[in-house]
Amino acid sequence: MNLILLGAPGAGKGTQAELLMEKLSIPGISTGNMLREAMRNGTPVGEKAKYYMDNGLLVPDDVIMDIVAERVAQPDCVNGFILDGVPRTLAQAEALEARGVRIDHVVSIEIDDAVIEGRMTGRRVCGKCGASYHIVANPPKVENVCDLCGSELVTRKDDAPETVRKRLEVYHAQTEVLKDFYAKRGKLRTVEGNQTIEGANEDILKAIGAKA
Repeated sequence: MNLILLGAPGAGKGTQAELLMEKLSIPGISTGNMLREAMRNGTPVGEKAKYYMDNGLLVPDDVIMDIVAERVAQPDCVNGFILDGVPRTLAQAEALEARGVRIDHVVSIEIDDAVIEGRMTGRRVCGKCGASYHIVANPPKVENVCDLCGSELVTRKDDAPETVRKRLEVYHAQTEVLKDFYAKRGKLRTVEGNQTIEGANEDILKAIGAKA
């Protein structure tokens, strides 16, 4: 079963991908890992990617799509895979299709922007030991103090309200169009993301016709 998970930053894609990898026994394939692996293996496409990265340039879509096609053709993907972080844009989705990469289901984890803002802007991290907290869901015993080492908790730049809003804007502008693209092909499945991790996972498995 070849899957794509869609959802705004903070919607829980990473957590769900890990659960699905375990339950379906298929690999999760992230763009970053694919690029590093292709470069490490010295494949022709990997060498191309290395040139761009070594020169501080963004790796073009066509090179990334070649790497995806190369990766999903490997033996560990024979029973399926989960794509993480790709496609991000309509051009990438069209390029995947053009390269003959078959996608069975595209699961969109739906969650309101306001809920995502609350999730992400409420996150706190220990500046010293890296322990994670959330002011509502998982607060420290003492406000802004790490339970484990007593150091001050900080808000990561990624979780600052203005950064979160910007990331959501980019998501809606670039990635939401993918929902229309896959809906027209009868492959889109939507799942409510504002529920327990287990509940969302059960809904995803039902949506793709897999046993929980």
